[in-house]
Amino acid sequence: MAKYIFVTGGVTSSLGKGIISASLAKLLQARGLKVTIQKFDPYINIDPGTLNPYEHGECYVTEDGAETDLDLGHYERFLNIFTSQSNNVTTGRIYQTVINKEREGAYLGKTVQVIPHITDEIKRQMLLLGKEGFDIVITELGGTVGDIESLPFIEAVRQLQWELPDEDCLIIHLTLVPYLKAAKELKTKPTQHSVKLLSQEGVNPDIIVCRTERPLSPELRRKIALFCNVKTDAVIEAADASTIYEVPLAMMREKLDQICLKKLNITQYNEPELGKWKEFLDKLKYPKGKVNIGLIGKYIELQDAYKSILEAFIHAGAINECSVNVVNIHSEFISRENVAEKLGTLDGLLVAPGFGLRGIEGKIIAVKHARENGLPFFGICLGMQMSVIEYARNVLNLANAHSTEMEENTPYPVIALMDDQKDITTKGGTMRLGSYPCDLKEGSLARKIYGRERITERHRHRWEFNNAYLDLFESHGMIASGRNPETGLVEIVELSNHPFFIGVQYHPELKSTVENPHPLFVAFINAARHFSDEKSIKPRPIAQNEPVQA
Repeated sequence: MAKYIFVTGGVTSSLGKGIISASLAKLLQARGLKVTIQKFDPYINIDPGTLNPYEHGECYVTEDGAETDLDLGHYERFLNIFTSQSNNVTTGRIYQTVINKEREGAYLGKTVQVIPHITDEIKRQMLLLGKEGFDIVITELGGTVGDIESLPFIEAVRQLQWELPDEDCLIIHLTLVPYLKAAKELKTKPTQHSVKLLSQEGVNPDIIVCRTERPLSPELRRKIALFCNVKTDAVIEAADASTIYEVPLAMMREKLDQICLKKLNITQYNEPELGKWKEFLDKLKYPKGKVNIGLIGKYIELQDAYKSILEAFIHAGAINECSVNVVNIHSEFISRENVAEKLGTLDGLLVAPGFGLRGIEGKIIAVKHARENGLPFFGICLGMQMSVIEYARNVLNLANAHSTEMEENTPYPVIALMDDQKDITTKGGTMRLGSYPCDLKEGSLARKIYGRERITERHRHRWEFNNAYLDLFESHGMIASGRNPETGLVEIVELSNHPFFIGVQYHPELKSTVENPHPLFVAFINAARHFSDEKSIKPRPIAQNEPVQA
């Protein structure tokens, strides 16, 4: 029988329930236990796939093609395991399932209500992963205690707390202990009220994790324990950290994992094995070099939109023993007149994924600058497509070449809608999603980086490289070094006459973890470091591509 840990949050959002959940899971995993994490989100969308990044940040795609909450990225990066659609459930999915059952007559004509039908479906989903051989299932509840939309989830946890044996169910409540500068003291009242709200719904926390800017004194811990009805050793300090990857070690010092093991009556476990994790942290905290990487996108002011890319930079930087300074550059504000100034101090350029017309011309101008000046370039999804369009316009002389996503009537649709997407009218869950194979061309940069002939990577897109133009591109220097073995779709393009120029249609950032940094990011940062070293010695010569007749 699996044991279940539920993580709730109070006072304010963005306290870090996902990081605390992932950190606890990492510690339990390091002790030899089989652990997984799931996220329950209270919004009515079926999944975040149709949400604007400004609304919900990055949409994280799993191996099985589920569009999920970005916290699942943290789960995978910390645990070095794959998650699936079962690891992320929304209110929308719960209600959709219940309504479908009602339409099928599964409730035998009874009145369908929040209790028991909605809560029963929530409980079923919460217990589902426990049947897959895990020792511990950690469930993070999105939102904040007191939110109307969170009530059915809290009620479901209340019922499970009552139904499951005491040693099989544990509640962790993450809350805020703010520091008031005027009073020069930490205040516990928000935590008291937060736990009171949770208790009013019938859920009594076993452990309280306190986010704080200042250390919790023994007196404050006793006060929180007294007013919140937990033991003093169950009040955990979660101080602000310089990086999220320090949090597991901080939680180990607070003995969070040991307290959980004791309360769950788990006695068979090992001492935590965190050697690789500590080695990664040492390289991260004590780099031997530094590179400046330009991140070109249109959601630059919202870093959660590129969360997995930023974390992949951290992983790749550590393995290269150098600090990666990400320079955020909004593509809308790049022009031919200012591109040299904006990109002149960079050691590498990554053009980010996205959708829509806004900022497209700025991305194309940035790609041209990187191609002509030997600046290491890495394009992901839309970024790869922009490199294709730039090459078509400026090297192949295909004037006004474009993607049919942005310009339906372009005379040269070098990027076009996939055939199986042309008749689709609904948006949610209908893109090319999840893991697909890709064969790498012998002698290519991609083959050298990956070190093998076939790879699998995750996708999330509708538009593709138009194979009608493939021969023209390859005859003039841009080769398709990776293709889907079943459909022939182009997955990777690269330039052989450039120090490092590669674009991929898939999303490699989604598979980068602490223990297994993605090889493309590792190679890109390595190329940027070499560029930086050479730049400090002598100016880099400009790479030239002779335009050809269309």
